[in-house]
Amino acid sequence: MKVLLADEFGFCFGVERAVDMVEDSLEKNETVRSLGPLIHNNEEMNRLGEHGVTTIDTPVQIKRGETAVIRAHGVTPEVQEELEEKASKVVDATCPFVTRVQRLASRAAEKDRHVIVVGNPDHPEMIGVRGYAPENAFIINDAAEVAGLPRLNNPLVVSQTTIKLKTFLETAEAVKAKTDDEVEIVNTICSATRDRQDAARALAGEVDAFYVIGGEHSSNSRKLVAVCKETCEKSFLIQTEEEINADDLVGVENVGVTAGASTPKWLIDKVVARLEEIGKSNEIALN
Repeated sequence: MKVLLADEFGFCFGVERAVDMVEDSLEKNETVRSLGPLIHNNEEMNRLGEHGVTTIDTPVQIKRGETAVIRAHGVTPEVQEELEEKASKVVDATCPFVTRVQRLASRAAEKDRHVIVVGNPDHPEMIGVRGYAPENAFIINDAAEVAGLPRLNNPLVVSQTTIKLKTFLETAEAVKAKTDDEVEIVNTICSATRDRQDAARALAGEVDAFYVIGGEHSSNSRKLVAVCKETCEKSFLIQTEEEINADDLVGVENVGVTAGASTPKWLIDKVVARLEEIGKSNEIALN
């Protein structure tokens, strides 16, 4: 059994930057507290926890003398202000791609324009973005929800950084059809998200089974599974190598592997090693 890695996988720029910023604070012996999980990967968060990083749920839990970290998904302006009031230091690890969405939403709102954000309204990134245009932003999942929007004023259409391109384009077209006003469409899907989806799609047609390594709450990882299933029905989302069921690989000649943008290399290596071990076991059993 051959184990094939997608051309693009694992940590994206924004996640790697966030982890590096936290590790830099740890090296300075700071007491580091992340507002919400820094990234959507339990295994990496456990590793950081072993080095002293703790996670809090609200800014009120921060104390003077501690370093507060804004996670890669970003927060609302009000939350950031509260952190700055309470913590001795605030490390803003918001992904630059997310910051761009925040700024676009804020500028449009200042001109009293509506902002349509294509994404999951409950996702931390979207909650943060809404805070930059609280009276003007509508966060919708897909084109089917456009009909429920009110009359739009020169709308701006942007997206959560981790959604599927097809979903964004279909929703943008639905917004254009809904209003006679000028519609500005800005594709804010992270390039790393697009690259990983394209690479996964290309590999999925060449394998009999596919494993996406990522957190269960990771939007981009779930989207990768959906992309893989388009051409490889036997596609699975796993968080660790222990979740691989050897029975799923009986008769499999080629297995593909990719990983969400919050998945560290050390975890990917463990999954690949486990798959290779299963492959050798299956080969011995056949002989």
